[in-house]
Formats: sequence, structure tokens, C-alpha cells
Amino acid sequence: MSKLTLSVEKSVVTRAKRYARQRGISISQMVETYLSAVAAPPEARRDTPILQSLRGSLHKADIEEYRTHLRAKYR
Repeated sequence: MSKLTLSVEKSVVTRAKRYARQRGISISQMVETYLSAVAAPPEARRDTPILQSLRGSLHKADIEEYRTHLRAKYR
């Protein structure tokens, strides 16, 4: 196991510690899981169940209709 030193904003560390404590894991486990996921070769990456359920859901979306919706929403 290697040791890694990171510079992280204090407020982020505080929130991360709270998150980890609530889930019964360590900050090291969180960082290792994240780094493992982003550093995995593309063929080894797996989408989360939420992403899998959303994949292709906008396949038939009308981009112009969406732009019209956004223009009306943010007037």
C-alpha cells in the first residue's frame, strides 16, 4: 500500500469526514474507490445503476424543443 499526500480545502475535508463516518468507511477508502473508478481503462468502467437506467433516454429528444423550453424558462 502506498501513501499519498493531498492538499484539500478544510471545508471539503470536514464534509468528507462526515460523509465517511455516516457510511462507516474511511477517507482513504473513499479516495481509493474514486481513483480506481476514474483510472480504470474504459472497457473496465461500469456505469452506476442510475446511469444505466438513463442511458438512451434522450435518444429521440428534440433539441430545438428543449432550446425553446429553456428560452421560455429563463426569460
